[in-house]
Amino acid sequence: MPLLQKNRNLVGTHFGGSLYSMVDPFYMLILIHHLGPRYIVWDKAANINFLSPGRSTVYADIRLDKDEIEHIKSLADNFAPIYRNYTLDLYDESGIRIAEIQKTLYIRRKHPQPLKS
Repeated sequence: MPLLQKNRNLVGTHFGGSLYSMVDPFYMLILIHHLGPRYIVWDKAANINFLSPGRSTVYADIRLDKDEIEHIKSLADNFAPIYRNYTLDLYDESGIRIAEIQKTLYIRRKHPQPLKS
């Protein structure tokens, strides 16, 4: 995300809300895509820790590996809610870590719907 007038705060660095909104939906979207319609996925909580002022374009690398997806499926197999915590870092264009974000997601396998007769 480039530093623009619309996401710059009073002191000329990235506005914290813009930094968070840049990454907000992605873990939920990744899980919805990979788990499919038999699962409920919601953002439950988030926290952002600002480490250094963002004065240039900022980047995030958001990934979940196949093993994590399979682990979630096994944990949710009994239809009980599970919570997964993820941490990601934001970096500026020179590679300096400017923020750390923790996300908590609620995941539950849906109960099968009875067949209609």
